[in-house]
Amino acid sequence: MAKGKKNQDGRAANGTGSFYYSEQDGYWHGWVVVGTLDNGKPDRRHVMRRDEGEAWEGFLKLIQARDTGTVRKASQQRWTVETWLEHWLANIAPLTTRYKGLVGYKTAVRRHLIPGLGGHRLERVEPDKFEKLYAKMLASGLKPGTVHQVHRTARTAFGEAERRQLIFRNPLRIAKAPRVDEEEVEPLDAGEIQRVLAAALRRRNGVRFVIALALGARQGESLAIKWSRLDEQAGILRVRTQLQRRTWEHGCSDPHKCGEKYHKVESCPKKCKRHKRPCPPPCPKDCIGHARMCPQRTGGGLVEVPVKSKAGRRKFAVPAELLDLLHKHREQQNAEREQAGSEWQEEGWIFTQPNGKPIDPRRDYDEWVDLLNQAEVRKARLHDARHTAATVLLILGVADRTVMDIMGWSSLSMKQRYMHVTDDIRNEVAEQLNGYFWKTP
Repeated sequence: MAKGKKNQDGRAANGTGSFYYSEQDGYWHGWVVVGTLDNGKPDRRHVMRRDEGEAWEGFLKLIQARDTGTVRKASQQRWTVETWLEHWLANIAPLTTRYKGLVGYKTAVRRHLIPGLGGHRLERVEPDKFEKLYAKMLASGLKPGTVHQVHRTARTAFGEAERRQLIFRNPLRIAKAPRVDEEEVEPLDAGEIQRVLAAALRRRNGVRFVIALALGARQGESLAIKWSRLDEQAGILRVRTQLQRRTWEHGCSDPHKCGEKYHKVESCPKKCKRHKRPCPPPCPKDCIGHARMCPQRTGGGLVEVPVKSKAGRRKFAVPAELLDLLHKHREQQNAEREQAGSEWQEEGWIFTQPNGKPIDPRRDYDEWVDLLNQAEVRKARLHDARHTAATVLLILGVADRTVMDIMGWSSLSMKQRYMHVTDDIRNEVAEQLNGYFWKTP
């Protein structure tokens, strides 16, 4: 029999509740008042077992939960992993999360967490369940970075459940995620920069990549620059917004029926040649996806949004050479406007399509890849141009506070991520050491 406080006659001690054996049904019963219901009446919880020891143990656990404040409220919904994650995605995460972050959450939840763990009770899922899911994801060929993103998403969602006392222990604080080795970034050196700049100025909108390398502007920031934010007399360029491509949403009353003919009902064959990435699973029975096909679709396409942080709202002092390139770019754009005639859609963008519309980030990236090939420069991400700009500031010895302002950093710790020690820097240090130790008397 489990140990606990009892009176000499075998009853539970005063203040703990009622514990007794009923000859009518042959069960041991335990009753504990754990609080008050919404209507003001006592919230009494019940434990019943045929074995006295098991009943007494359950009785004591109920008392302990009451005394520590971890007892579930009577009106509280019994969540599964799936119902909680969907509720969190729809009602909680959007309040504090930006669009791209929310898209990442949705992918992690609906592509991995719900198919893998959705049926478990929220308060009963153990850390090892997540670790087994991670192992399966790695075995399927997914990268550790993808698995780690799923882990971070789950940790955030379960952390919110813990704060709301839907669970009393976050299993993601214990579960281990795979190690992610940070990808080594090698910024472009001086020779590569010169070749890229020369190739960029031979193509339409090439100044856009000069801005990336010289000022370190992010892709979305560069594409969202408007003429109204360029003070040509002062040589100041203001960054306030960025351009994003967003997913369309249904505008109809029945999203499931609207996308009916696009629903995927069967899994891909084992040797699927259609998908380069892991094959998407079949659509759920109540699928409301395929919004891009909806005749009344809303919210998608290219959208201008504020930059991601207060530090991102900044000013660039444009070098004279770059300012001159922007003047020439304006003349070219004026000629395109005249040639386009009524087809031109004036929205004030500095970098546009031939009809005045903004440039899609996907096409912009393709342009970057083609530019590197033309310049005979090794493969590099477009975001590596930002790393290159930060490293150039390191080489020039620009003060940290000024670097933070130019790059739009809210923390100086970003230096470790974006500033890299290049061979040029190492050679310069070697020359300084040579002059110090072996200088001629």
